[in-house]
Amino acid sequence: MKKLFLLLILISLFSIVSFAQTYERAKIWDKEIDSISDFDKRQTPPEKAVLFVGSSSIRLWTNLRQSFPKINVINRGFGGSRIEDTNYYFDRIVAPYNPRIIVFYAGENDVNDGLTPERVADDYKKFSQLVRQKFPKVKIIYISLKSSPSRWDKADKFRQTNNLIKAEIAKDKRAVFIDVFNAMLNEKGEPRRELFVTDMLHMNEKGYAIWKGLLEKHLK
Repeated sequence: MKKLFLLLILISLFSIVSFAQTYERAKIWDKEIDSISDFDKRQTPPEKAVLFVGSSSIRLWTNLRQSFPKINVINRGFGGSRIEDTNYYFDRIVAPYNPRIIVFYAGENDVNDGLTPERVADDYKKFSQLVRQKFPKVKIIYISLKSSPSRWDKADKFRQTNNLIKAEIAKDKRAVFIDVFNAMLNEKGEPRRELFVTDMLHMNEKGYAIWKGLLEKHLK
């Protein structure tokens, strides 16, 4: 029995090492993640804060503290990232902060890069499992894929991804799904272009104001 137990541990460790050595996307982000770690060494972030993590829509929320002045917030978004990237760097950009709430936005780049909605939902499930292993009682707030005008040709896949992740979140009493996709559509069911900067992908202050309004009650 002991031999079997040790064998299982060795297999698990080998899998982790193998993954770390073959994760090619790490080449994209290592320097940025290193800079985050260096910043944390110089300025200790607050504990029990609200941690915002994910892709560029989080990273570019530059007035996050002004948006939520009564809440300690930490921004650890990194632009262009997928859910799998956050999972890979979880021990460096999520675990160290001991947050009371995690606000997560990612998945849009994943679908745009060709990943299936099922794969993206599975990556979210892995993220949720990582959180629950480390922080069983922490609230997860997942912001749905938004309705970006520049990616409107992928709207159906975005909706499918949102529905799959929403179904997964429904199984977790400490997780919340925030639907920004429909909140950012006009009366015709089309993206509100006035909510975006010129690239029609990233948001301006009006877009972030919608996110703020939807998030506020969940951050108290």
